[in-house]
Amino acid sequence: MIARNNATPARVDPGMTATFSVTWDYRCPFARNAHEHLLTGLAAGADWQIRFLPFSLGQAHVEPGETSVWDEPAQDTGIIALQAGVVVRDEFPEQFSGVHRALFAARHDKGLHLEDRSVIHHVLTEGGVPADAVFARIDDGSALQRVRTEHEQFVASHNVWGVPTFIADDQAVFVRLMKRAPVGADAAESVRTIERVVDLLTEWTDLNEFKRTSVPR
Repeated sequence: MIARNNATPARVDPGMTATFSVTWDYRCPFARNAHEHLLTGLAAGADWQIRFLPFSLGQAHVEPGETSVWDEPAQDTGIIALQAGVVVRDEFPEQFSGVHRALFAARHDKGLHLEDRSVIHHVLTEGGVPADAVFARIDDGSALQRVRTEHEQFVASHNVWGVPTFIADDQAVFVRLMKRAPVGADAAESVRTIERVVDLLTEWTDLNEFKRTSVPR
């Protein structure tokens, strides 16, 4: 289940639907990994209610005194794709999972440029979404306003600074998952992975940082 516009993230209750939020920017490979697990688990019927939250990495790296992405979106290489994802999430929810996965793939599997409108147009069309309708929202500024509102909301409420950040109730954690879950991956593994993350997020709040000193290759 995908919750598109819940007012706030809610607590995960044992034995009940897990309700949480996760940030994304299509340029981040770790966001790609996490969101592949989310989409794989949802497709397999995982009992999750997820709010997918846009977060602009470009805006997060704007230094004080510099022009914001909100004022000059053309300076940011990921903002068109992020806006497109939000419009599909809100207005074409049945196509969101496919388009969401495909936009990550366009960047990380195909090495395409997300600032290229033709790339986004192709992904939308292939995903069964009327691309012109999505770009109308981008061009009139309403999509950018949606992204800005949600980005700033969770920066203010949860000190979010990156992607993917998992959020439930008043807790938020930045997570790096090393393994992917492409189409055809073991759904049970994706469900276990996400539920481990959510369990640590909500049930073991004493754990603040757990980072390996090296990553086996």
